[in-house]
Amino acid sequence: MNHVKQAVHYWCSDTIEAINNGRDVCVAVLDTGLAMHPDFTGRVMDFKDCVNGRHGLYDDSGHGTHVTGILAGDGRAYRGVYGGMAPKARLIIVKVLDEGGEGSIRQILEGIRWIFQNRLKYGIHVVNLSVGAKTGLEETKENELLQAVEQLWDAGIAVVVSAGNYGPGEGTVAVPGNSRKVITVGAMGNSKVKNNCSGLGPTQQCIVKPDLVAPGYQIMSCNADYPKDRRPYVMKSGTSMATPMVAGAIALYLSKYPDAGNVEIKLLLRERCDRAGDKMPFYGWGILNVEKLLKEKEGE
Repeated sequence: MNHVKQAVHYWCSDTIEAINNGRDVCVAVLDTGLAMHPDFTGRVMDFKDCVNGRHGLYDDSGHGTHVTGILAGDGRAYRGVYGGMAPKARLIIVKVLDEGGEGSIRQILEGIRWIFQNRLKYGIHVVNLSVGAKTGLEETKENELLQAVEQLWDAGIAVVVSAGNYGPGEGTVAVPGNSRKVITVGAMGNSKVKNNCSGLGPTQQCIVKPDLVAPGYQIMSCNADYPKDRRPYVMKSGTSMATPMVAGAIALYLSKYPDAGNVEIKLLLRERCDRAGDKMPFYGWGILNVEKLLKEKEGE
């Protein structure tokens, strides 16, 4: 994660001195679940399984554990080297995808609605949804999914959604990343990766998507099979990996400015991204820059 953090200018006075590290910020992750990895010790507040109805943390895919590690792993399994973006954030884990990383719209909706119903109980500030359906989804189901994530947004939660991996052609951004309200994240290109599959707008409503990008290829994060597999961290790629970097950066911002609203944060991301020149609009507003995001507000 260190080279990735350098790419998004993670290291600044706030993060180096651990002044703002996600403490007191609650993030909900909707994915394949979470393994009992040491990087999350003592910070998981609740777990909801919308797939199998089980109790107790588990991840039969590994995707959710990897995503959550990027967002909020503390790196304790290996000297802190692979710590995530917001290593002190509190976590709500909602399993909406099965062992193959697949999930029905019903299960995803159930998870979103559970978060909405429990948002005040746990003080949920941010939702990470590294999940997306292809364009062409049945209109009724697409509208239900869009309405559900926008209900979370309207409740004041910063909803961060992946652009999906159906690109790079135009109009390939995944649902619900095509919502005009949520923050949609794509994966920035990597010279070592030949095929950039990050989803791209515009949406049917002519909205440019993604909103911004972050590194998403060859990202090292928590291994759900550890310690059975002796490697505590493994590598994965996709917009699913870029999304928690932005969600984690938002958790850092809320750790510093706890009264900030989701609309304010979205505007600041737009203002404080690194512009990408000829790669725009493929990169939306630009590339995540944590140092710029965390800088003092004007007048303070």
